Amino acid sequence: MINLEKGQRIEIKQLNKVAVGLGWNPNQGSGEDFDLDATAFMLGSNGKTPKDEFFVFYNNPKSPDGSVESSGDDQTGGNSDGGDDETLYVNLNQVDSQIQEIVFAASIHHAEERRQNFGQVRNSYIRIYNQENNEEIARYDLDEDFSIETAVEFGRLYRRNGEWKFEATGNGSKGGLQSLVNKYCY
Repeated sequence: MINLEKGQRIEIKQLNKVAVGLGWNPNQGSGEDFDLDATAFMLGSNGKTPKDEFFVFYNNPKSPDGSVESSGDDQTGGNSDGGDDETLYVNLNQVDSQIQEIVFAASIHHAEERRQNFGQVRNSYIRIYNQENNEEIARYDLDEDFSIETAVEFGRLYRRNGEWKFEATGNGSKGGLQSLVNKYCY
């Protein structure tokens, strides 16, 4: 297993089915439950989703080509007990040929109303593992202090010369899920 740093890239070799697990723990005593949502934006060469259905999240749990599927919505971060809170399953052989990149992000549901941000979340990470044997390939622990951000892009799978690669990105933004939709969807 490789522990990634922000901006680091690895090749995803000889794997067809990978899973992208995201995990987090809200700080204790911070009030209401934190509802973080894992999302995947499947992007064409123009950096946008070809159509809305290529945005995989709790209201659209499966991409139209069947290649990306969500494990569902963990509304409290309590399902994991130290493991993944939400998972996105990816079948790389099924990814539509027009898709060049898949961005994996998490956002805080109702962040503004609840006055929550990623600075109040600890132990957040993204990990890539082989679906067939659960072997962890790479992990990126998000250790920056995102004290005003309500959405974070954790990493991305992308195609280069017919091969899939993964990059740890760790880019935060204000505006929650809507900020990511504005960036990646038409």
